Amino acid sequence: MSIKRKKYRNIKLFILLFLFSANSIITFSQTPVTVYESTLKIAGHKEETYLFGLAKGDKLVFNFEEVDGKELKEVKIIEYPSAPKFTDYKTSKIAGQIIPINKTGIYQFRLSNSALGGRVCKIKIQRIPASPQTANFNTSVYWKMVNDTIYEGEKEAVKGKPDTSIVNITDQITKVHAAMNKTGNITSFNFILPYNTVAWSYYIGVNQEGMKVFSDAEKRVTQTAGAFVSHIPGYGPLAALALYGISYFKPLEAGENVEYWFVDEHNCMAIRKGEKKYAYYKKGNVVNDFSRMTRPLKGQYFLCLKNDNYLFGIEVTVKITAICVTPKWDTKSTPVIKIQQKRVPYLTN
Repeated sequence: MSIKRKKYRNIKLFILLFLFSANSIITFSQTPVTVYESTLKIAGHKEETYLFGLAKGDKLVFNFEEVDGKELKEVKIIEYPSAPKFTDYKTSKIAGQIIPINKTGIYQFRLSNSALGGRVCKIKIQRIPASPQTANFNTSVYWKMVNDTIYEGEKEAVKGKPDTSIVNITDQITKVHAAMNKTGNITSFNFILPYNTVAWSYYIGVNQEGMKVFSDAEKRVTQTAGAFVSHIPGYGPLAALALYGISYFKPLEAGENVEYWFVDEHNCMAIRKGEKKYAYYKKGNVVNDFSRMTRPLKGQYFLCLKNDNYLFGIEVTVKITAICVTPKWDTKSTPVIKIQQKRVPYLTN
């Protein structure tokens, strides 16, 4: 056999082998592998889901048909856990839908029925492997329990900045008759300390002189406190006294006097009846008086006023202011690490 003839024979053999291999590859690449095939009934207002693994480079071939030609609300294919790959709505048939698979992973097939009646469906899931290496890819999906770390904000109540308010309880001018008056020379009235009172203060002043002292104190507060006053409703000399113990009042030494008692209801009645024994929280016999009080702090109380002038009645200015502090609660969120188990799908490839 000549060299030329032998060379021609080798080339022919090589071409035949090449054509055979190419044909095998083409034939292989076009042969679908059935992953799942079934006829199922989807109940009304229900959905069915299936999970299968697919290899990178696969071509997914999907077929669906409702046997009676009725519509299904939604057919969806999702790259697990949430990346949609294909969706069709109100469909009764999907024939040979081909979807390229770019990533090895788990794929969810979800069929949703929104109708009242059930739907009988045929589905067929196939894959065309990209190479002989993935021909035997295991499409089964398995489940395992894993620890999942969760960061949660645990809420708790914490004390916030309290709300401070000024409450003017009493602002009046009271007439107290002379000792010779047939109706008596003692008068009284009640007042109630608001909830959450932490301190209160009072001013008592007789006649015009007593009223003027209070007016002068108001002017001094405005001059010294300035803009601070405008931001606090009700702030005045009594609020300054109750809050900070600062007095803007001038004591009077000359003028008509009044005797007074801060008492509860029972002891107020005893004073009005002229009894000798009674209890009190504060008393005085003054032309004017003022003080900060830290007790009592809740409930109803009485102020009794007595005029010892036999001939002339007096007018007594009485002002009482309370400072109330209401606690405020805020919600604080504290990060808490919690570990819990969850069920997750996985592949064995």
